[in-house]
Amino acid sequence: MKALNIISVCGSGTVTSSMIAGKVKDLLEDNGYTAKTIEANPGEVDSLIDSGSYDLIVHTSPLIRKYDIPTIDAVGFLTGLGEDEFVEQLLATVKQITS
Repeated sequence: MKALNIISVCGSGTVTSSMIAGKVKDLLEDNGYTAKTIEANPGEVDSLIDSGSYDLIVHTSPLIRKYDIPTIDAVGFLTGLGEDEFVEQLLATVKQITS
């Protein structure tokens, strides 16, 4: 199975993005997927997209622009309000990416 490459974005690119990245990676592994994550702030996303092959962006801060890969707002995964919706959207998106 293909390992998913995911960018996790928060305002500073450190604490919150690391928390979300870890939770996303664990959730995906619990559902039979392999994921690699990298943490970034919104200003770093363009250079990451240009320099690598990424499948998905999860973010808690607004992104600078629209991207050609799926993006999912992860605030609900962080706060717990809307967590089920985030999980549902994440798993549906990953299923699409890997099929």
